Amino acid sequence: MKKLTLAATLLLASIAAFGLIAQAQNTAKPDPVKVDPKHYKVVMENEKVRVLRITYAPGEKSVMHYHPDAVAYYLSDGKSRMTTPDGKSQDLPIKAGGADFTPAGMHLPQNTGDKPFELILVEMKK
Repeated sequence: MKKLTLAATLLLASIAAFGLIAQAQNTAKPDPVKVDPKHYKVVMENEKVRVLRITYAPGEKSVMHYHPDAVAYYLSDGKSRMTTPDGKSQDLPIKAGGADFTPAGMHLPQNTGDKPFELILVEMKK
């Protein structure tokens, strides 16, 4: 009986630990629509993709957030800086009519230009 009680206790502890790990993984990937609704708006969503309209005024900065694999289509020219969780930054020009594949990851974007910029981001769902 003690072995059964011990086994049940270990099983429940394992399930609880797995739940905490899953919850931590979800919070480790902040959704830009939730953490920065000023800049990120959902245009449409289905089981395959989520389409975001992203707008930044000059000098505006977001917060660190996560995107799955996506395709960005730029609606205006601009200048941006992307900072990754390790603190490294990369300045990127944005050209209206251009498009890029963006691999999944965390970043903190900032408009470093003197004009607003806007883009459409199509996030892929697995």
